[in-house]
Amino acid sequence: MARLAETYKTEVVPSLIKQFGYTSPMAVPRVTKVVVNMGVGDAIQDGKVMDAAVDELTGITGQKPAVTRARKSISNFKLRQGMAIGCCVTLRGKRMYEFLDRLMNLALPRVRDFRGVSPRAFDGRGNYTLGVRDQLIFPEVNYAKVQKVKGMNVSIVTTAGTDEEARALLAALGMPFRKN
Repeated sequence: MARLAETYKTEVVPSLIKQFGYTSPMAVPRVTKVVVNMGVGDAIQDGKVMDAAVDELTGITGQKPAVTRARKSISNFKLRQGMAIGCCVTLRGKRMYEFLDRLMNLALPRVRDFRGVSPRAFDGRGNYTLGVRDQLIFPEVNYAKVQKVKGMNVSIVTTAGTDEEARALLAALGMPFRKN
């Protein structure tokens, strides 16, 4: 079992029951999935950029990403319908907890001038999204093989009904929120 999943069961659930007064452990919010999305606009000119992005995202998440394609043509961007423009991965279960553990404890502290993630990036329904500017903060990425720095979006989907509950859940799991 993943270390973060064990922490959730033994420490987070009792503390959230105490804080919010849930009547059952099943009522406590939990993380259901993590979606990692990498937009690769440069893949229009060079197809090798997309292959590199897929390899890097596979290494970071441990799961092969799905290639996302353009829904419609945009002539100003020289974009045709059906062209590959990004890749995304949906993580659940053990892989999700392992990725979150690495993100919170290894990757985010490696960001230059890191003071914490924004506590205001919730969507109103208990989901949290953060943007990562470069993929080099993950130890799985080989610095020598990177041709271009690519950012990614990480969306953490929870069962929490409010942003306050989701913030308490992620903070208890170890998300380094910025102190305002």
